[in-house]
Amino acid sequence: MVLKGAIFDLDGVIVNTVPLHFKAWKAMFSDYKKDFTFEDYKNKVDGIPRIDGAKAILTDLSAEELEKAAAKKQIYFLQLLEKEGINVYESTVKLVKEFYAQQIKRAVISSSKNCLPILRKARLVDLFDVIITGNDISRGKPNPDIFLLAAQRLYLEPQECIVFEDAVLGVEAAKRAGMKCIGIDRYNNPQRLSKADYIVKDLSELNAQKIKEIFSR
Repeated sequence: MVLKGAIFDLDGVIVNTVPLHFKAWKAMFSDYKKDFTFEDYKNKVDGIPRIDGAKAILTDLSAEELEKAAAKKQIYFLQLLEKEGINVYESTVKLVKEFYAQQIKRAVISSSKNCLPILRKARLVDLFDVIITGNDISRGKPNPDIFLLAAQRLYLEPQECIVFEDAVLGVEAAKRAGMKCIGIDRYNNPQRLSKADYIVKDLSELNAQKIKEIFSR
């Protein structure tokens, strides 16, 4: 099987939005006179839908008020994105450009509805053939839907694609989609990504040729 498509998760693989999300949550919770630490962020709100994150801290609000709080957090996030920009993993961008030069199709996926604003701010939109966001799917990871949709829109079979993921549920979803997966261990804990076919700390450890070799194993 020849590698024909590369699918990149957005957050944690292409960009690091954690600082912006943390600031946005902190600003919103401070409006409600709630202290909010980075430990709270990691343990209570990271990686879950906004409404659930709001509910984790604002335990005494009605459903309607929680909706308002979640919407406020989104406004803060977009303001911070515009003002501060976004941290990009340059090693990932370099690899995407290698694939571009070798005519390997490229998709970016994200469960977030902020995917397009983030890519535009980072000026990366034109590097990808396909962009799949949280607006395109109804079932999130570990369901494989987001990766299968990316392959479909690339006009490729799942087994012709390789996925780049930094999250446990993302790796699981990629494998359930029938795809090879490179795990990116940003937390110095490679065991958590043990289902991946190959694990690195950063994509600077790989190039397109090495990835083709991993893919063909």
